[in-house]
Amino acid sequence: MIADSNTAGRLSRLQAAWVVARRDFMTILFSRSFIFFLLGPLFPLVVGSLAGGIGQRVESEAQRPVIGLAMTAGDTEAILAARQSLAEELGPTLPDIVVSKQLQQGETFDAQALLARREGNLAAVLSGTPADPQLTATPERLQWWTGPVALIAAAAVQDTPTVFPEVRTQIVAVTGASEQRGRLRTAQAGQLVLFLLIILLAGMVLSNLVEEKANKVIEILAAAIPMDAVFLGKLFAMLAVSLVGIAVWATVIGAVVGLSGFEGLMGNAIDLSSLPEPGVGWPLFFVLGIAYFAMGYLLLGSVFLAIGSLANTVREVQTLSMPVTMLQVLLFLFASLSVGSSGEPIEWAAIAFPFSSPFAMFARAAQYEALWPHILALGWQMAWVAITIRLGATLFRKRVMKSGGQATKRNRNLRALVASAFSKGSKNAQ
Repeated sequence: MIADSNTAGRLSRLQAAWVVARRDFMTILFSRSFIFFLLGPLFPLVVGSLAGGIGQRVESEAQRPVIGLAMTAGDTEAILAARQSLAEELGPTLPDIVVSKQLQQGETFDAQALLARREGNLAAVLSGTPADPQLTATPERLQWWTGPVALIAAAAVQDTPTVFPEVRTQIVAVTGASEQRGRLRTAQAGQLVLFLLIILLAGMVLSNLVEEKANKVIEILAAAIPMDAVFLGKLFAMLAVSLVGIAVWATVIGAVVGLSGFEGLMGNAIDLSSLPEPGVGWPLFFVLGIAYFAMGYLLLGSVFLAIGSLANTVREVQTLSMPVTMLQVLLFLFASLSVGSSGEPIEWAAIAFPFSSPFAMFARAAQYEALWPHILALGWQMAWVAITIRLGATLFRKRVMKSGGQATKRNRNLRALVASAFSKGSKNAQ
């Protein structure tokens, strides 16, 4: 009688999912662990930013490698004068040349022995004569400096023009090549940020599920409401928590970047107006980024929920989740490979496969203006979210809720009482 009297008050799937999502969201959001979770990624960002700024300053202050010059006095003067005249036109592309030794007529010089002493920032030695120069250096330096040194030597023997015509310049905002290259960089950066956020935040689903399995909370929920609703509620609760975390991080990073003193610490300030504009424009690009993050998070989170149904301890979770994480890395690389391959089979394969589809379509939003492919892709990804949730719920029911339809009278009474409690809680919330 208890079970029959409460069957009519049993929550629908969406109502039950809403109750589970609200419960998990409020529990996690106001926990102390969530505060530390928010602070965790900020410390590497701050440390990485400081290290990058210090590294740029050290690199800028470090001495440039130079070429040592070992020729007679007349040849030395000709080489230095030629380098000085060419530097007015070519600027820092020419290597710096310093005098290592002025030779007497007929005197020989051992360039290898000078370099073997590893003195200062000497990276090469130029000897011989301007008409027959000899450059001694490592293979990579020879590739970089052979051409400039030949130009300087030719100028020293007056085999190059001494008067250069003035070049008139005209500036344009963008060209087809620069726009395509800029959109490609935006697509690659967007894919990387999307991947890092999904990988960083999807792990919360596993830890939450394992904890509730250990406390038998998940079995009580499953006795009261359908497992599909439990999975759906947990996924969307974690998605909401993740969006809150992203909003907090974006606010903090934006505030730090906007500080006036940050430029002196970090080098050049970030100029958002100088970033290449994506194909759909910045407002829609951010909207589609949120949408594709949600789809990618729900797809990976549903797989992690299914993994959580197979694990009983945190160690088992780590063991089972590692292959999925590595597979997700491969799928990200697969989607990255499709960038710039518009219309080719590899791009269509990356778009069609549900777990790589969010990354491939987000890159497409940065490269092309059309919106209708995104509508179709989001619908396709939503369908796969529903499929993975159903498969995960079925797997959990078989693995954990082994009693199935042969529940005892005590379990049926427990199911009825919990369902009544959930129903009353939903009416009170309304």
